[in-house]
Amino acid sequence: MVEKAPDEPVQAPKIDAIFRSGSITAVSVVVGFSLGFLSRWGGLPGDWAKSDVFAVFAITLGIVLQITSLIALLSVKSLFLSRYERAIRIFVTGLILVALGVVAAIFAGLIGYGGIALHG
Repeated sequence: MVEKAPDEPVQAPKIDAIFRSGSITAVSVVVGFSLGFLSRWGGLPGDWAKSDVFAVFAITLGIVLQITSLIALLSVKSLFLSRYERAIRIFVTGLILVALGVVAAIFAGLIGYGGIALHG
């Protein structure tokens, strides 16, 4: 068994760059989908309802978190496990917010309080 010298620095755990590349691809696709959904929704003709505000806020905040995660994953520092896991947690939070916004818009439309989300 080889022992480390007391003054030898401890290396932080890292992930493989190939593994990170797959995560970047997945995050990029989801960010693109989220931006496309918001762009299409924003471009629909019609009046916005008060119920749309929550959905748009949740989707927009979720997209901001997803983009923040993508930026973090593009950094070389994201090869460190702790930074990679943090970026993934931010992404999942953003994904949940986008999903909540979409679900809120759909249910608001179904119960008659929705604005333009389901039209078009």
